[in-house]
Amino acid sequence: MPDLLLELFSEEIPARMQAKAADDLRRMVTDKLVAEGLVYEGAKAFATPRRLALTVHGIPARQSDLKEERRGPRVGGPDAAIQGFLKATGLARIEDAKIQTDPKKGDFYIALIEKPGRATLDVLAEILPVIVRTFPWPKSMRWGERSAKSGSLSWVRPLHSIIATFGPETEEPDVVKFSVDGIEAGQTTFGHRFMAPSAIPVRRFEDYEAKLKAAKVVLDPQARKDIILADAKQLAFAQGFELVEDQVLLDEVAGLVEWPVALMGSFDEEYLTIPDEVIRATIRNNQKCFVVSDPKTGKLTNKFILTANIEATDGGKTIIGGNERVIRARLSDAKFFYETDLKTKLEARLPKFEQIVFHEKLGTQAERIKRIERLAAEIAPLVGADVEKAKRAAHLAKADLLTEVVGEFPELQGLMGKYYAQALGEDASVAAASEEHYKPQGPADRVPTDPVSVAVALADKIDTLAGFWAIDEKPTGSKDPYALRRAALGVIRLIVENTLRLPILNVAKSAMVGLPATGDAQKLPGDLLSFFADRLKVQLRDQGARHDLVDAVFSLGGQDDLLLVVRRVEALGKFLDTDDGKNLLAGTKRASNILAIEEKKDKRTFDGAPNAGLYNLPEEKALAKAIDQVKSEAGAAVAKEDFASAMSAMAKLRPAVDAFFDKVKVNDDEPKVRENRLKLLNEIRAATRAVADFSKIEG
Repeated sequence: MPDLLLELFSEEIPARMQAKAADDLRRMVTDKLVAEGLVYEGAKAFATPRRLALTVHGIPARQSDLKEERRGPRVGGPDAAIQGFLKATGLARIEDAKIQTDPKKGDFYIALIEKPGRATLDVLAEILPVIVRTFPWPKSMRWGERSAKSGSLSWVRPLHSIIATFGPETEEPDVVKFSVDGIEAGQTTFGHRFMAPSAIPVRRFEDYEAKLKAAKVVLDPQARKDIILADAKQLAFAQGFELVEDQVLLDEVAGLVEWPVALMGSFDEEYLTIPDEVIRATIRNNQKCFVVSDPKTGKLTNKFILTANIEATDGGKTIIGGNERVIRARLSDAKFFYETDLKTKLEARLPKFEQIVFHEKLGTQAERIKRIERLAAEIAPLVGADVEKAKRAAHLAKADLLTEVVGEFPELQGLMGKYYAQALGEDASVAAASEEHYKPQGPADRVPTDPVSVAVALADKIDTLAGFWAIDEKPTGSKDPYALRRAALGVIRLIVENTLRLPILNVAKSAMVGLPATGDAQKLPGDLLSFFADRLKVQLRDQGARHDLVDAVFSLGGQDDLLLVVRRVEALGKFLDTDDGKNLLAGTKRASNILAIEEKKDKRTFDGAPNAGLYNLPEEKALAKAIDQVKSEAGAAVAKEDFASAMSAMAKLRPAVDAFFDKVKVNDDEPKVRENRLKLLNEIRAATRAVADFSKIEG
């Protein structure tokens, strides 16, 4: 079947837009094809700095013919209805319609409409210009003389040419005839801007890709990445060094070049006195270059690797020299910033925070730092941290936000605070907390283990959550401008991965002291605890646990020890994977359903202890005995936080529950016996609540 080749050739497409633009082109074209009844076999899109390209293979040469039956008015119906039916269906006279009998409603006219399919070439000529004109660029522009005309094309950069060919592999393809803003679709592209700028005639994707490569253009972005990475590694290895890999930078650089050429440059060794991260940020951010490390020491060397877009006649000396001059100037600035920062103590910077507003409803950054200090001091004993060190760390943790280096490279906040604190002789744990109190910032980020860092990290995140909860700035839907979901997940990971016993509800209440509360201040800590429960469900679900088990544990009330919640959920999950667990869950749900029906019928609950004197059957007595035993054993195990043993105790209920439902009629004719048996069912529900609310468990 025929294939489509489409290329949109323009000026430089920003690297950050290329991947999405290629995906948008593939999606828009294939969606339109499918909507037109043209199901294809496969599609792949590509992007370079100067072109978007798409190949779609296995497209039918034409649409299928459509046959449709359309039901009309009843035979003998009003003339107006019949005339409208003829007009809508294209029939010349009513006698051309078939008559169909409906056993209930009588005879109706039926029109048989046949619509011949169109040639795919014609369909493409119709849909492709619409796609070009409606392409969803984040930013676009108009250019040249045509820009003054109404309806002129808006594109990310000036669009120069369009390739659109369609046809089978064995034949010469056809050009899809259309134009956009005076640009006629054809089958001509252009090679590398400098090394092979001439026009190139192409027919289909295979020769298009091959001819571009011959003209110094690597079409596939992944191939460009592979070339850059391999060549950069080899350059570093040849001198006994290692490339510091950077996937984000690699993605960006691959979008800046069509013919990648890796070159190595150097800078003065004096700049190696700057922290490695500052060197890397300077070279990466300003020149999009990779840095190189010494595998023996792990420290950076005075080398860097750039990616040129040309095979220079001088071997790249001019390009390297130009980059070296820029990097030298930037590193000189960075060294000045770093050395200037070291001249001022972190503590001396803090008064400036009194003039910096953290949030209009939550006060200044200085006020926030005081809250974090107080909270860190309260949390410190709970996590095994020295109180004075925790207070000191919280006091200094934000100070590097006011330094020159962090002003230039915001991504280095925290890390520079650690370096400055170390240089100024602060305690090692205090210095480490400057960097680590921001962690973890995502699911892949490291969780601090130093108790001082943990105390400050928890204080920082809980203060953020408590503050925005107090002023009713909670996340809504997909909107979370203050990253509160991430903060809550950070708290959860800090607690669980450090096996901390932290009463989160009490800590939240303490964090809210003195904050301006919007709404009922008494309910806010509880609302925040519910938010933690929701985030914990997300966390456990990502780890393969069931979210309903989290509900079952939190429904018991008073569950603000997140570590115990996780342990209880884990034990409950293992128990419910066993036959005893599954059958006990079924029995408990059956008991709950019967109780719900009977409580609604009698408009009362069946609380209170059953009367042992009313047990008529051995199965009642056995169940009552099992419940008493389980309550005692499970309660004792839960008190010792031995949830595995609590589940083992719960398993003893299963045979007694099964036998009860097998042999006992709950709704006995004798009212007192019925009431007693319903109370016994309520005892099952009460016994299982020692570990979880089984009514919240699905299945």
